[in-house]
Amino acid sequence: MKRCLLLILISTTPILSSIGQGRDSLQIGLPIISQVTQGNSYITFPADIGNIEPLWFEGNVIPNFYLRESKDSRCMGVLTPQIIIRMYNEPSFPVRTPSYIPQVTLYYRLKNKSNLRTQNLFLRFAHHSNGQDGDFYLENGELNVKSGDFATNYIEPGFIITNVNKRLNAYQFFKTSVEIHPPGYSSDELDGIYSKVRWHTAASIFKLPNDNKLITNKGNASISLKGEATWMFGNVNSWDWISSDRLNVSFTFYYHPKFLEDIGLFVQYYHGLDYYNMYFSHRLDVLRFGLMTEKLRF
Repeated sequence: MKRCLLLILISTTPILSSIGQGRDSLQIGLPIISQVTQGNSYITFPADIGNIEPLWFEGNVIPNFYLRESKDSRCMGVLTPQIIIRMYNEPSFPVRTPSYIPQVTLYYRLKNKSNLRTQNLFLRFAHHSNGQDGDFYLENGELNVKSGDFATNYIEPGFIITNVNKRLNAYQFFKTSVEIHPPGYSSDELDGIYSKVRWHTAASIFKLPNDNKLITNKGNASISLKGEATWMFGNVNSWDWISSDRLNVSFTFYYHPKFLEDIGLFVQYYHGLDYYNMYFSHRLDVLRFGLMTEKLRF
């Protein structure tokens, strides 16, 4: 456990102060923190509004496997074999170059003066590839999005703050992290056209129904809101260092109807560069709808 703490502390520099206030016996566990941080499995409807290619669906599968000594452990590991798949609305309905993003994440909970809020460190090791071995470029100089070989590896140290808001009957999360792709651990062709250092921030709130009080420590969120922003550093397409092209943002609203047990409905707006492997140079402005498995038991 001491080695886990030392590894994360060396790689992470906390840059935020705590949020929220109060003294209570409530506390958000590391498994819930990891689910919120890693994201949710979802599938979109074939009704995207924007400039993305016509799709039947985009599916994001994020199973988590926990490694810990006990439920009360302050240190926890998570194995996540994440896969993103797009089925295109074209003849034969092709599924092109899925994104494979296997990752290992270490979480450590700092000691907190109040059980109403927590401060946590995490360190992620991840690989992102598309399982292809074709040439990176086509003969005309364009990116080979169908079979081009895309691969990169990165580490991501970060800091997470959680807070219990009894007035709103809600749970709040704030995350900040830096994604670093070390030299020599990515496809050479990505140099100069793909950001190797990215600063991520995310804030979210999960509102419980009025009949599920926080003090019971039970219940699924009836609605949630999440905002995310990423700033891309480094030499990317010769952009100016303050260019708005370096900014990716997304806003997600989730609603869990009572008649649906494990899934809910979501709507999301995304603006920024595409996150789907070889499509990374495409700029998206898209509004999408779908189903999401945001099964968080608080």
